[in-house]
Amino acid sequence: MHDNVDISRELQDTKHLFEDLLLTQAQSTGGGAGGASTEQKLTDIATDILSKLPSTFDIDEAVEKYPVKYEESMNTVLVQEMERFNRLCGVIKTSLLNLQKAIKGLVVMSESLEQVAGSLMVGKVPELWSKNSYPSLKPLGSYINDLVARLKFLKTWYANDKPTCFWISAFYFNQAFLTGVKQNYARKYTIPIDKLDLDFEVLPCDDIDQHPEDGAYVKGLFLEGARWDNKKMSLAESLPKILYDTVPVLCVDTT
Repeated sequence: MHDNVDISRELQDTKHLFEDLLLTQAQSTGGGAGGASTEQKLTDIATDILSKLPSTFDIDEAVEKYPVKYEESMNTVLVQEMERFNRLCGVIKTSLLNLQKAIKGLVVMSESLEQVAGSLMVGKVPELWSKNSYPSLKPLGSYINDLVARLKFLKTWYANDKPTCFWISAFYFNQAFLTGVKQNYARKYTIPIDKLDLDFEVLPCDDIDQHPEDGAYVKGLFLEGARWDNKKMSLAESLPKILYDTVPVLCVDTT
Protein backbone atom coordinates (compact mmCIF):
# COMPACT_ATOMS: atom_id res chain seq x y z
CA MET A 1 0.00 0.00 0.00
CA HIS A 2 1.28 3.47 -0.91
CA ASP A 3 2.51 5.73 1.90
CA ASN A 4 0.10 8.44 0.77
CA VAL A 5 -2.84 6.23 1.77
CA ASP A 6 -1.84 6.51 5.43
CA ILE A 7 -1.49 10.29 5.07
CA SER A 8 -4.96 10.58 3.53
CA ARG A 9 -6.48 8.43 6.27
CA GLU A 10 -4.84 10.45 9.02
CA LEU A 11 -5.98 13.71 7.43
CA GLN A 12 -9.54 12.40 7.30
CA ASP A 13 -9.40 11.31 10.94
CA THR A 14 -8.08 14.73 11.95
CA LYS A 15 -10.80 16.46 9.94
CA HIS A 16 -13.54 14.43 11.61
CA LEU A 17 -12.03 15.11 15.03
CA PHE A 18 -12.03 18.86 14.56
CA GLU A 19 -15.55 18.79 13.10
CA ASP A 20 -16.74 17.02 16.25
CA LEU A 21 -14.91 19.53 18.44
CA LEU A 22 -16.56 22.43 16.62
CA LEU A 23 -19.98 20.93 17.32
CA THR A 24 -19.30 21.24 21.05
CA GLN A 25 -18.66 24.98 20.85
CA ALA A 26 -21.38 27.35 21.96
CA GLN A 27 -23.15 28.93 19.00
CA SER A 28 -24.87 31.74 20.90
CA THR A 29 -24.28 35.23 19.54
CA GLY A 30 -25.69 37.32 22.37
CA GLY A 31 -25.44 38.13 26.03
CA GLY A 32 -22.57 39.22 28.29
CA ALA A 33 -19.04 40.20 27.42
CA GLY A 34 -18.52 37.00 25.46
CA GLY A 35 -21.59 37.80 23.39
CA ALA A 36 -20.31 41.27 22.60
CA SER A 37 -17.01 39.77 21.50
CA THR A 38 -18.82 37.27 19.28
CA GLU A 39 -20.95 40.01 17.73
CA GLN A 40 -17.84 42.04 16.92
CA LYS A 41 -16.16 39.01 15.35
CA LEU A 42 -19.22 38.33 13.20
CA THR A 43 -19.35 41.96 12.13
CA ASP A 44 -15.66 41.88 11.19
CA ILE A 45 -16.03 38.64 9.22
CA ALA A 46 -19.07 39.91 7.34
CA THR A 47 -17.37 43.23 6.56
CA ASP A 48 -14.23 41.48 5.33
CA ILE A 49 -16.17 39.16 3.00
CA LEU A 50 -18.30 41.99 1.63
CA SER A 51 -15.18 44.03 0.91
CA LYS A 52 -13.72 41.19 -1.19
CA LEU A 53 -16.77 40.58 -3.36
CA PRO A 54 -16.91 42.75 -6.50
CA SER A 55 -20.05 44.33 -7.89
CA THR A 56 -22.41 42.08 -9.83
CA PHE A 57 -22.04 41.62 -13.56
CA ASP A 58 -24.14 43.82 -15.84
CA ILE A 59 -26.03 41.18 -17.80
CA ASP A 60 -27.52 43.65 -20.29
CA GLU A 61 -24.05 44.88 -21.26
CA ALA A 62 -22.77 41.30 -21.44
CA VAL A 63 -25.62 40.29 -23.78
CA GLU A 64 -24.89 43.30 -25.96
CA LYS A 65 -21.16 42.56 -26.16
CA TYR A 66 -21.57 38.77 -26.44
CA PRO A 67 -24.89 38.21 -28.25
CA VAL A 68 -26.31 34.81 -29.07
CA LYS A 69 -24.50 33.54 -32.16
CA TYR A 70 -25.14 30.37 -34.13
CA GLU A 71 -21.42 29.77 -34.66
CA GLU A 72 -20.23 30.69 -31.13
CA SER A 73 -21.96 28.97 -28.22
CA MET A 74 -19.40 30.27 -25.74
CA ASN A 75 -21.15 33.66 -25.76
CA THR A 76 -24.20 32.03 -24.22
CA VAL A 77 -22.04 30.07 -21.78
CA LEU A 78 -20.41 33.29 -20.54
CA VAL A 79 -23.68 35.16 -20.03
CA GLN A 80 -25.30 32.21 -18.24
CA GLU A 81 -22.30 31.84 -15.96
CA MET A 82 -22.50 35.53 -15.08
CA GLU A 83 -26.17 35.11 -14.20
CA ARG A 84 -25.44 32.12 -11.95
CA PHE A 85 -22.64 33.89 -10.10
CA ASN A 86 -24.79 37.02 -9.75
CA ARG A 87 -27.43 34.92 -7.97
CA LEU A 88 -24.84 33.33 -5.68
CA CYS A 89 -23.20 36.65 -4.81
CA GLY A 90 -26.64 38.14 -4.23
CA VAL A 91 -27.45 35.46 -1.66
CA ILE A 92 -24.10 35.94 0.09
CA LYS A 93 -24.30 39.74 0.18
CA THR A 94 -27.94 39.83 1.30
CA SER A 95 -27.37 37.35 4.14
CA LEU A 96 -24.28 39.20 5.38
CA LEU A 97 -25.96 42.60 5.26
CA ASN A 98 -29.02 41.24 7.08
CA LEU A 99 -26.75 39.62 9.65
CA GLN A 100 -25.06 42.95 10.32
CA LYS A 101 -28.48 44.58 10.72
CA ALA A 102 -29.61 41.80 13.07
CA ILE A 103 -26.52 42.27 15.24
CA LYS A 104 -27.39 45.96 15.52
CA GLY A 105 -31.00 45.12 16.37
CA LEU A 106 -32.42 46.62 13.19
CA VAL A 107 -34.01 43.36 12.00
CA VAL A 108 -34.99 40.09 13.66
CA MET A 109 -32.27 37.45 13.98
CA SER A 110 -34.06 34.70 12.05
CA GLU A 111 -33.18 31.02 12.20
CA SER A 112 -31.43 31.19 8.84
CA LEU A 113 -29.33 34.16 9.99
CA GLU A 114 -28.41 32.28 13.18
CA GLN A 115 -27.22 29.36 11.06
CA VAL A 116 -25.17 31.75 8.92
CA ALA A 117 -23.64 33.28 12.07
CA GLY A 118 -22.85 29.88 13.54
CA SER A 119 -21.10 28.75 10.36
CA LEU A 120 -19.09 31.97 10.07
CA MET A 121 -17.82 31.61 13.64
CA VAL A 122 -16.38 28.14 12.95
CA GLY A 123 -15.05 28.90 9.47
CA LYS A 124 -17.62 26.86 7.52
CA VAL A 125 -19.59 27.81 4.43
CA PRO A 126 -23.20 28.47 5.55
CA GLU A 127 -25.79 26.00 4.30
CA LEU A 128 -27.77 28.90 2.82
CA TRP A 129 -24.83 29.66 0.53
CA SER A 130 -24.13 26.03 -0.32
CA LYS A 131 -27.69 25.53 -1.55
CA ASN A 132 -27.13 28.29 -4.10
CA SER A 133 -23.50 27.49 -4.86
CA TYR A 134 -21.40 25.28 -7.09
CA PRO A 135 -20.10 22.12 -5.32
CA SER A 136 -17.22 22.92 -2.97
CA LEU A 137 -15.56 21.22 0.00
CA LYS A 138 -13.45 24.24 0.93
CA PRO A 139 -13.66 25.96 4.33
CA LEU A 140 -14.99 29.51 4.51
CA GLY A 141 -11.76 31.45 3.87
CA SER A 142 -10.65 29.30 0.95
CA TYR A 143 -14.18 29.28 -0.46
CA ILE A 144 -14.32 33.08 -0.61
CA ASN A 145 -10.85 33.31 -2.18
CA ASP A 146 -11.86 30.69 -4.74
CA LEU A 147 -15.10 32.53 -5.50
CA VAL A 148 -13.24 35.80 -6.05
CA ALA A 149 -10.82 34.02 -8.40
CA ARG A 150 -13.73 32.56 -10.40
CA LEU A 151 -15.34 35.99 -10.69
CA LYS A 152 -12.02 37.42 -11.88
CA PHE A 153 -11.81 34.71 -14.56
CA LEU A 154 -15.24 35.69 -15.91
CA LYS A 155 -14.42 39.40 -15.69
CA THR A 156 -11.21 38.86 -17.69
CA TRP A 157 -13.12 36.81 -20.27
CA TYR A 158 -15.69 39.60 -20.59
CA ALA A 159 -13.01 42.30 -20.95
CA ASN A 160 -10.55 40.48 -23.22
CA ASP A 161 -12.71 38.07 -25.24
CA LYS A 162 -12.71 34.27 -25.12
CA PRO A 163 -9.58 32.89 -23.39
CA THR A 164 -7.18 30.63 -25.25
CA CYS A 165 -7.21 28.20 -22.33
CA PHE A 166 -10.29 27.86 -20.13
CA TRP A 167 -10.01 27.39 -16.36
CA ILE A 168 -12.58 24.61 -16.29
CA SER A 169 -12.75 24.52 -12.50
CA ALA A 170 -13.99 28.12 -12.51
CA PHE A 171 -17.32 27.30 -14.10
CA TYR A 172 -20.42 27.13 -11.95
CA PHE A 173 -21.94 24.58 -14.35
CA ASN A 174 -19.18 22.73 -16.20
CA GLN A 175 -21.63 20.71 -18.28
CA ALA A 176 -22.81 23.86 -20.08
CA PHE A 177 -19.25 24.60 -21.17
CA LEU A 178 -18.70 21.06 -22.45
CA THR A 179 -22.03 21.17 -24.28
CA GLY A 180 -20.92 24.45 -25.86
CA VAL A 181 -17.76 22.77 -27.14
CA LYS A 182 -19.83 20.02 -28.77
CA GLN A 183 -22.36 22.51 -30.12
CA ASN A 184 -19.70 24.64 -31.83
CA TYR A 185 -18.29 21.56 -33.52
CA ALA A 186 -21.72 20.25 -34.53
CA ARG A 187 -22.75 23.55 -36.10
CA LYS A 188 -19.40 24.07 -37.83
CA TYR A 189 -19.49 20.67 -39.55
CA THR A 190 -23.30 20.24 -39.71
CA ILE A 191 -23.36 17.10 -37.57
CA PRO A 192 -26.18 16.21 -35.15
CA ILE A 193 -24.90 16.95 -31.65
CA ASP A 194 -26.32 13.71 -30.24
CA LYS A 195 -23.94 11.77 -32.51
CA LEU A 196 -20.85 13.45 -31.03
CA ASP A 197 -18.76 12.33 -28.07
CA LEU A 198 -16.14 14.26 -26.14
CA ASP A 199 -12.51 13.21 -26.34
CA PHE A 200 -9.37 14.72 -24.86
CA GLU A 201 -5.63 14.82 -25.29
CA VAL A 202 -3.11 15.72 -22.58
CA LEU A 203 -0.59 18.32 -23.71
CA PRO A 204 2.93 18.64 -22.21
CA CYS A 205 2.41 22.21 -20.96
CA ASP A 206 0.76 24.12 -18.11
CA ASP A 207 -0.70 26.88 -20.28
CA ILE A 208 -1.11 27.77 -23.94
CA ASP A 209 -1.56 31.05 -25.80
CA GLN A 210 -3.45 30.02 -28.94
CA HIS A 211 -6.88 28.66 -29.76
CA PRO A 212 -7.24 25.14 -31.16
CA GLU A 213 -8.76 24.66 -34.60
CA ASP A 214 -11.62 22.72 -32.98
CA GLY A 215 -12.58 22.09 -29.38
CA ALA A 216 -11.04 23.97 -26.47
CA TYR A 217 -7.97 23.96 -24.26
CA VAL A 218 -8.72 23.58 -20.54
CA LYS A 219 -6.72 23.62 -17.33
CA GLY A 220 -7.45 23.46 -13.60
CA LEU A 221 -7.87 19.72 -13.06
CA PHE A 222 -6.11 17.59 -10.45
CA LEU A 223 -5.33 13.92 -9.93
CA GLU A 224 -5.70 12.08 -6.63
CA GLY A 225 -4.05 8.70 -6.20
CA ALA A 226 -1.91 9.16 -9.32
CA ARG A 227 0.09 11.76 -11.23
CA TRP A 228 0.76 12.65 -14.84
CA ASP A 229 4.24 11.86 -16.16
CA ASN A 230 5.07 14.42 -18.87
CA LYS A 231 8.07 12.43 -20.08
CA LYS A 232 6.15 9.19 -20.65
CA MET A 233 2.86 11.03 -21.35
CA SER A 234 0.97 8.60 -19.16
CA LEU A 235 -0.36 8.13 -15.65
CA ALA A 236 2.18 7.16 -13.01
CA GLU A 237 2.27 6.40 -9.30
CA SER A 238 1.97 9.37 -6.95
CA LEU A 239 5.15 10.78 -5.49
CA PRO A 240 5.52 10.40 -1.70
CA LYS A 241 3.72 13.09 0.36
CA ILE A 242 2.08 14.61 -2.75
CA LEU A 243 -1.62 13.76 -2.50
CA TYR A 244 -2.86 15.87 -5.40
CA ASP A 245 -1.08 16.41 -8.69
CA THR A 246 -1.87 19.08 -11.28
CA VAL A 247 -3.07 17.87 -14.66
CA PRO A 248 -1.42 19.65 -17.63
CA VAL A 249 -3.48 21.42 -20.28
CA LEU A 250 -6.10 19.24 -21.97
CA CYS A 251 -7.36 19.66 -25.48
CA VAL A 252 -11.05 18.79 -25.29
CA ASP A 253 -12.41 17.88 -28.70
CA THR A 254 -15.27 15.90 -30.21
CA THR A 255 -15.37 12.66 -32.15
